[in-house]
Amino acid sequence: MTPVRSPTGLRALLLGLVVLLLASCVMSLVFGPATIPMRNVAQVVAGQLGLDIAGEPGKSQAQIVWLIRAPRVVLGALVGAGLALVGTALQAVTRNPLADPHLLGVSSGAALGAVLVMLYLGEFIGVFSLPLAAFMGAAGSMLLVIAVARRGGRMESDRLLLAGVAVSFVLMALVNVLLYSGDQHATASVVFWMLGGLGAARWDVIWLPALCVVLVLLALQAMARGLNALMSGEQTAISLGFSGRRLRLQVFICTSLLTGVLVALSGAIGFVGLMVPHMARALVGADNRRLLPVSALLGAIFLVWVDVAARTLIAPEDLPIGIATAALGGLFFIVLLRR
Repeated sequence: MTPVRSPTGLRALLLGLVVLLLASCVMSLVFGPATIPMRNVAQVVAGQLGLDIAGEPGKSQAQIVWLIRAPRVVLGALVGAGLALVGTALQAVTRNPLADPHLLGVSSGAALGAVLVMLYLGEFIGVFSLPLAAFMGAAGSMLLVIAVARRGGRMESDRLLLAGVAVSFVLMALVNVLLYSGDQHATASVVFWMLGGLGAARWDVIWLPALCVVLVLLALQAMARGLNALMSGEQTAISLGFSGRRLRLQVFICTSLLTGVLVALSGAIGFVGLMVPHMARALVGADNRRLLPVSALLGAIFLVWVDVAARTLIAPEDLPIGIATAALGGLFFIVLLRR
């Protein structure tokens, strides 16, 4: 496949992905333990948007579509877009095609912070307690990975990845200790949350991940030229007027913030940030100015349909979405290693 290079081709691709995402979101509302006809789904969505379509669905169907499935689909799209952005940025800043928030320990740090709040600290500042704790855990784990990987003032991509895997194991061991010593009734729900899922989505919390995804996308888009320079090497970036250390710090703050918020709401969903950027590069090449928005849209589409599979494969039970992405990501990882 020849990557899209022209501005016109990129605009057409982005428009096509936006249309595909919107269509995927609407179509995915059909699927679940109780299948709802597409016409009824369209009537519910149109009614909520102030449009008029002939006919009226039942009250129970309207509640299922708008209050249960719709926020779940929107959260899935936001989580997929956010994790794809994080993976794209980390792969660029570390110059390692295998970088991923899960493999670099960011997700494990966020999970540690979230588990501390859920089992021990409680909502000390209300609804922001969980995202704040997850962000602090993600940022702390990223700093620890950098400290372990740095040698002689330099940070090699291979050492960074290995340090991330090691720190991830240590942090998950701490999480398991907290789970083992915590209240057993609360622990069961926390374990299910850690497997990843979108079942807790509600309209009143969607604004937070939406705001973070938009702000981080804009921030990373502003850094795209610097990321392109850094991918060519530290000296190249310096010669073009970019500070590698400052750029890495900015990227790590943005990715830690976004990962923390997403993990707090959906649990640890791995490998999306590994797989999606590679798919996007096949479409538009390695230029981050094109790659970032395409990755975000592909990640949103990807996770919407993975969630459809998760809630239909063993219906009426939900398969934790983290299990599905881990299976797909493991196979994808093996293919990358073979290549």
